[in-house]
Amino acid sequence: MSEPTPIVLIVDDEIQIRRFLRTGFELNGFAVHEAGTGAEAIHSATLRPIDLVIVDLGLPDMDGAEVVERIRSWSSVPIIVLSVRNAEAQKVQLLELGADDYVVKPFGMAELLARVRVALRRQSRAASGEPSVKIGPLTIDLAARAVLLNGQRLTLTPKEYRLLQVLAQHAGNVVTHQHLLKEVWGSIHVHDTHYLRIFVRKLRQKIEQNPNSPKILVTELGVGYRLAQAEAETGAWAGAAAPAKTE
Repeated sequence: MSEPTPIVLIVDDEIQIRRFLRTGFELNGFAVHEAGTGAEAIHSATLRPIDLVIVDLGLPDMDGAEVVERIRSWSSVPIIVLSVRNAEAQKVQLLELGADDYVVKPFGMAELLARVRVALRRQSRAASGEPSVKIGPLTIDLAARAVLLNGQRLTLTPKEYRLLQVLAQHAGNVVTHQHLLKEVWGSIHVHDTHYLRIFVRKLRQKIEQNPNSPKILVTELGVGYRLAQAEAETGAWAGAAAPAKTE
C-alpha cells in the first residue's frame, strides 16, 4: 500500500517564490496549496488536513509570526519560516511561538527539503510514540532512559540525561536556550545560560568524537542547541537558490 501524498501549504505573497517552491515540492512528491496572505493561509489551514506549512514573514496583511502563532494555537503541524531577516532575537521569538525551523533567504531547495524531512520525521516520531532517537553513532532510548555510543552504554548524570532527552524530543530542530533551561532547571533559571554552557560542554566530552568540533550536539549561535540529523547536516545542499525579497 503506497504512502499518502504529503500536503504542504506555501504562504508567500511573491508569485515567483511560490512557483519556485511549488516546483521543488511537487518534484519531490508533495501536493501543494498556496496562499498569498496570512488570512488566506489561516483559512486554508482550517479547511483541509495539512502536513507542513512554509510561511514567509513579509506578508501584506500581517506578519508571518502571527500566522505561526495562530496556526500553532490549534495545530501541531510542522511550520518552517522563510525570511531575509536574520536577527537572532527574532529567530528565538519565532521558535518560542511554535515554528519548527527558520530558513534565511536566499536558500537552496535541497537545504529546505532537508529541513522539511527533519520536521516531518519529528512529527511522525511524536505521533507514533517512537521511543528511540539515533544520530550517527549515538542512540537515545527514551523508553529505557538509556544512551548508547557505538553500542556502549554511557553513564550520564540526571541533568545531563534530561538535557539530552529534551534535545532528542526535538531532534533535528533548534531548541532555544530558554526552553532548555525551563525544562531542565525550571522557570526561575531561564536566564542562567551559563548552566547550559557547562552541561553542553560535559555532554560533548561524552558523546562527541572531537568535542571541540561537535557533529552531534550543534550550537545555533545566540538561539540555542540542536541534535544534528545526518541528512540535514550534509554539505551537499546544492540546488537552485530561491530569490530573495526585501521585506
